[in-house]
Amino acid sequence: MRPSRPLLATVVGAQLAYPQLPPARQTAATRAIVSLLLATSVADLAERRGLRRAALLSGTAAVVGFGAEVAGVATGRPFGHYSYSGRLGPRVAGVPALAAAAWTMMAPPAWTVAGLLTRRRVPRAALAAGALTAWDVALDPRMVREGYWTWPRGGRYEDVPVSNFAGWLVVGATIFALWAAVDGEDGDPASDVPLGLYVWTWVGEVAANLLFWRRPRVAAAAGVAMGAFAVPALVARLRR
Repeated sequence: MRPSRPLLATVVGAQLAYPQLPPARQTAATRAIVSLLLATSVADLAERRGLRRAALLSGTAAVVGFGAEVAGVATGRPFGHYSYSGRLGPRVAGVPALAAAAWTMMAPPAWTVAGLLTRRRVPRAALAAGALTAWDVALDPRMVREGYWTWPRGGRYEDVPVSNFAGWLVVGATIFALWAAVDGEDGDPASDVPLGLYVWTWVGEVAANLLFWRRPRVAAAAGVAMGAFAVPALVARLRR
């Protein structure tokens, strides 16, 4: 069995257990889940693309994403003015090293979802940036609420400004433009692991915000945003 499959199962189990944990253990659990998500995505990339290309693709996402975070904390661009707490671990230039993992772990699922909708490089890069940003519609409100980072001026959507999502689109488009140049139309865009990870994240975030966090607004927004990519990707996968 390919390692990415049991890793995906472990991610699902860990995320199901997370809401039941006492608050004192949730920070450590968050770091562990991020690590599991990263391992799942990178393992799948290596299985499908080989170690060299997987390292190039994941490294590109990490470097571009982390660089954008450093610029964002220092200047407010491209996301708006925000700052990290120390809950995600050691920081470099005000940004937790773990932040690079966030970009890397969801880039392959977003790229796969977009690849199910089109194989043309430019539209695929644009769709992947949208799919990645849709995931942040669920992520940012929860992380702000739990104190991992803050927006001093707040924002219209759960204390998150619109500029944050515009920044995610710009950074995502940069990452996937580079991926399009490296990856092109190669490989099988219908891999079930990254697609499963995206769909599970969509379903899990909606359910968690409705049942555990009691935040129906976030559940609705995340459901629509991620569903706009997850549903057509699922349909395309089933047709194949």
